[in-house]
Amino acid sequence: MRSPYWLFVVLILVLAGLQYRLWVGEGSFAQVTDLQRQIAEQKGENENLLERNRILEAEVSELKKGMETVEERARHELGMVKDGETLYQLNE
Repeated sequence: MRSPYWLFVVLILVLAGLQYRLWVGEGSFAQVTDLQRQIAEQKGENENLLERNRILEAEVSELKKGMETVEERARHELGMVKDGETLYQLNE
């Protein structure tokens, strides 16, 4: 009579141990969900960085290709004017 009782207790303990690992231990549902969230965040950040890189590559290409972009940047960012031009600044 005692052996089926102890076998039942051992099986319950094994089941409890497996359930613990499934819900709390390494590789648990919570950990997998957290890792999936981190992957989604990283993919979003990677997409943003790829778009920024594309914009910078286009800008570098424009700067290498022609002087119009360089001239435009000098005018707007540095406030430069060409020789022979007169700058009129209007204050409101």
